[in-house]
Amino acid sequence: MTKKATFGAGCFWGVEAAFRQIDGVTKTRVGYAGGKLEDPTYEDVCSHTTGHAEVVEVTYDDDVVSYDDLLNVFWHKHDPTQLNRQGWDVGDQYRSVVFFHDEEQRQAAERSRASEQSEYRKPIVTQIEPAPTFYEAEDYHQQYLEKRGRSSCTTQLAQTA
Repeated sequence: MTKKATFGAGCFWGVEAAFRQIDGVTKTRVGYAGGKLEDPTYEDVCSHTTGHAEVVEVTYDDDVVSYDDLLNVFWHKHDPTQLNRQGWDVGDQYRSVVFFHDEEQRQAAERSRASEQSEYRKPIVTQIEPAPTFYEAEDYHQQYLEKRGRSSCTTQLAQTA
């Protein structure tokens, strides 16, 4: 059965590239979610006034890949202990967030976060929230790294992909 999952883990380019490599992921879209402005642009989101996070919407076949498997990719593609940043990228649009689409995803995300905490000395700051409206990012952001012949935009992603 086809389902959706939505994750924010810093700059959406590398996160999307990581999810596109997973068997069972049938589609990805990068975009914005969790803010107060309808239909924001990249420039709007970068202004730090909209409250949106850069996110990846993952469409997947749960007969091939589980939500828990997707959560595992999510946790290992960024540092969930960094508040409103990932590496050099600083701002609320880079926050760590799981937007759940149903109660099953909420419970799985909370279990997963609790389990992952044992891997970190600092507290995990990842937010787990109901999936809000997803606004697709501009076309030039879609599969950004793939279009440029790259699979990652960070050393961390390249090492774990």
